[in-house]
Amino acid sequence: MKFLALLAVLAFEQIRPLRNDNAVHAAYVRGVGHLRHLLDAGQYRQGVWGWILAVVPLTLLVFWAEWLLARMNGALALLFSACVLYVTVGFRGFSNYFNEINRLMNAGDLSAAREQLRLWCNVDCRDLDSNAASRVAIELGLMSSHRNVFGPVAWFLVFGPAGALLYRMAALLQHAWHARAAADAGLSDEFALFAARAFAVIDWVPARLTAASFAAVGNFQDAVDCWRAQAASWPDQSQGIILASGAGALGVKLGGVLHEAGSAAIEASRPELGTGDQADADYLSSAVGLIWRALVMWMLLAGVVMVAHSLG
Repeated sequence: MKFLALLAVLAFEQIRPLRNDNAVHAAYVRGVGHLRHLLDAGQYRQGVWGWILAVVPLTLLVFWAEWLLARMNGALALLFSACVLYVTVGFRGFSNYFNEINRLMNAGDLSAAREQLRLWCNVDCRDLDSNAASRVAIELGLMSSHRNVFGPVAWFLVFGPAGALLYRMAALLQHAWHARAAADAGLSDEFALFAARAFAVIDWVPARLTAASFAAVGNFQDAVDCWRAQAASWPDQSQGIILASGAGALGVKLGGVLHEAGSAAIEASRPELGTGDQADADYLSSAVGLIWRALVMWMLLAGVVMVAHSLG
């Protein structure tokens, strides 16, 4: 059932992708923003209660709805799971940007590629040279594939649609509350701290599964070596694991200094990850292939598990 729902959603999304700024995600972000304004008085425990109110009721509702539908009608449960997956898993939401940047870079149109990169990450990318733009695009592609596909899929395969929804809400909450804390001096970092910690726990296993997947379908030895030696130097541990493994699997250098990045959200100086050549347009295509191979591997494994389960 889970494999069929996942296969149907990934196929349907290729035809009708859900935009990143879709109404469902936007409504949730607005709702948790209002919730924060109601609860945030600068204390950590208020952030705990805020996270519980923002995540737990909807997760339990989806869990019980899927449980009831599974006992009433298997087809209804499958349809319900697919609908939840459609709003929690978004492959095309990031691949459209990535593919367009790849096309523009291969065509030599760096200016247009920078503009696409700006639209994707919402920071000024005008001063990035070709290598820096390629590095940032690959990093965003690897992390987006994890956050939008592999992370929620991992939770879905274990806990069903409620798991995928839990992961997506936790990711949105961690980003929304952190971003608002940085942008609005009237909101406290203490309130947002639990959301970051909760997502780190939720993402601990999926991040390592994603990194292992990149290693399995790429240069395995370099991916593992970079994971062990370099991941801990990255400010965010989960991101470091995924990016180090992905860079090693591709045989490319990521991180490092971004030329003239200024005070943008993309930091001007970051630890260097990976080994091999400097990133360029050719490695954008390699990154697309790495992500697709990892996804195919996940689907094959999920299919094998489904067949084994059906055979008893």
